[in-house]
Amino acid sequence: MIEIKNIGYSIHHKWLLQNISYQFLPGKMYMICGPNGAGKSTLIKLLSLQLKPVTGDLAYNGKPVKLKHKQLYAKHRAVLSQHNDISFPLSVEELIMMGRYPHFDRVPSKKDFDICEEVMKKLDITIFRKRNYLTLSGGEKQRIQFARVLVQIWETPAEGCRYLLLDEPISSLDLKYQFDFLKQVKDFINDKTIVIAILHDLNLALNYADEILLLDKGNLFCSGKPSDTLHPDNILKVFGVESTLHQFPGTKLLWVNKK
Repeated sequence: MIEIKNIGYSIHHKWLLQNISYQFLPGKMYMICGPNGAGKSTLIKLLSLQLKPVTGDLAYNGKPVKLKHKQLYAKHRAVLSQHNDISFPLSVEELIMMGRYPHFDRVPSKKDFDICEEVMKKLDITIFRKRNYLTLSGGEKQRIQFARVLVQIWETPAEGCRYLLLDEPISSLDLKYQFDFLKQVKDFINDKTIVIAILHDLNLALNYADEILLLDKGNLFCSGKPSDTLHPDNILKVFGVESTLHQFPGTKLLWVNKK
């Protein structure tokens, strides 16, 4: 479980987030939605320990997080950021192995190699294994980076949870791989897994999230089930656009009304 209480963050006397409290429970995919400047990336950076909150408390598994020891969380917490590019040549399999660095001191074990192989097969990217990462397209790089974070937390911990935090993970993927990516994330979730993702596509959030946090101007506007949170009344108040929510067998569609 991840729990935040009255968490806030400011920079240069400007509050980017204020007084946000929430419990993230295992077995679910949470999606953070909201307009530009709502505080989505700031919240994901606080949850992933990349930033230290100015106010409030953050706990993993019921224990307050100690940021000075944040490297200790790396075996169970992985982060896929918006920008992951490297400037030096590595093969794809070398880059994916970087996700296993928290699990060995100097030389990867057979287990580390086996996990990387399993994840590459799972994501259907073995064809890229010998490719220079720098020669890949933006979407291909994102798929490789996803494999890197998955191998980092592939094993289910004996105690506590594993955490996968995703900051706009599908922005560089084409339509097919957007759906593939979200399905792969859903398949990764078990009763000891928490996934928290930022997503701009509200229709994908409607159909793949278990719970949605809707942010506005640094505050938690509302949260809960996707259909309740992304209700047209809330969309109008937060995004300033009129919409209609349609529900069909197996899917939901938020239709923006043209003026």
